Amino acid sequence: MPKNPTVSAKQSEPSVKLSTRGVARLQARHPWVYRSDIIEEKNVPPGAIVRVHDQRGKFLGTALYSSSSQIAIRMISHGSVADLPALVTERIRAAIAYRKDNDLVANTDAYRVVFSEADFLPGLIVDRYNDVVTVQILTQAMDAPAVRETIVRTLREELQPAGIVERVEPRIREIEHLPPLPSSLLYGDKSSTVIGMNGIRFHYDGLEGQKTGAFLDQRENYGAAAQYAHGEALDAFCYQGGFALHLAAKCSSVTGVDSSRPALEMAEKNAALNLTPNGRELEWIEGNAFDLLREYAAANRRYDTIVLDPPAFAKTKRDLEKALGGYKELNLRAMKMLRLGGILVTCSCSFHVSAADFLKVVADAAQDAHKTLRLVENRGTARDHPTLLNVPETSYLKCLILVVSD
Repeated sequence: MPKNPTVSAKQSEPSVKLSTRGVARLQARHPWVYRSDIIEEKNVPPGAIVRVHDQRGKFLGTALYSSSSQIAIRMISHGSVADLPALVTERIRAAIAYRKDNDLVANTDAYRVVFSEADFLPGLIVDRYNDVVTVQILTQAMDAPAVRETIVRTLREELQPAGIVERVEPRIREIEHLPPLPSSLLYGDKSSTVIGMNGIRFHYDGLEGQKTGAFLDQRENYGAAAQYAHGEALDAFCYQGGFALHLAAKCSSVTGVDSSRPALEMAEKNAALNLTPNGRELEWIEGNAFDLLREYAAANRRYDTIVLDPPAFAKTKRDLEKALGGYKELNLRAMKMLRLGGILVTCSCSFHVSAADFLKVVADAAQDAHKTLRLVENRGTARDHPTLLNVPETSYLKCLILVVSD
């Protein structure tokens, strides 16, 4: 009986072939390819590191594979990858150096350290909150024990935190067919601390709150809003007081509104860290911001500064039309409540609402409100959240600062 032919190592490695459309996405430098664009798979277990080829077999690079997500592969290199943990270490160090070398985080102890695809580490998010670091693992490949160990070890070596917390999003683990996990302390003995943003201090607890517990992407927008804020201010969807406490340094009074009682309780604790007796009033109201704006507008309440920072209204494309209606209603009511020369800070974190969509919906609201808007600043995420020009998903936050007049 003839011997079996020798199979080369590269032939036996997990690999996929892509459709013409999938190849075009990679050639456009977008790292994602959807399952519908995989035309052939060989030896591919869940979470594998796969070699990617076009229909003719030409090698295109290396990707992280998911057996369950509609995003089947996420490119991690346009070459070969022999050792994923070593590459993860190298990329984490590069992300830290990028922020340091470009002076992006010089005046804060709270910032994003690793921003997934934008730092060439698909499925990994790392944030620093003073001496506590949080980690989010979002893909099968990043959840592999050897990669997890590497992430923790590298962060310990580079950042020397008192604690490393894993923040778990159960829905993501369900999509990736990963076993359920609670948020937990991975290293050290500390999960809570106090952070500083633009000279304002905040409590932070890595095991509580939404997402990773604080909205670091808004950090620079908080400071920008405070430059223009004046008079009586209203912060709708205030969460733990990010905008409200920045406004309090400039405004005679600030009212923060949120539907979450725990968030408002934390906002009150954050206020106690910062406010000194200066005659300024700070009020927290638990309630639905839509209802409150409707009620205040009907009662002819007026403000000099209003911030609108709602949660994402459009989590899928199907939500877009409804989301645009929601943004228009919010902005229309806010404009009617602003005094002459008032400041409107209006935000959207819905990726499916484009920057052009958002500008148009605010302009349409101004037309219906019979107001004229002057755009003072058109802003996005803080600079520690890099944007890849060919990956629109990395550019999701819109923040407009406007002066409203009749």
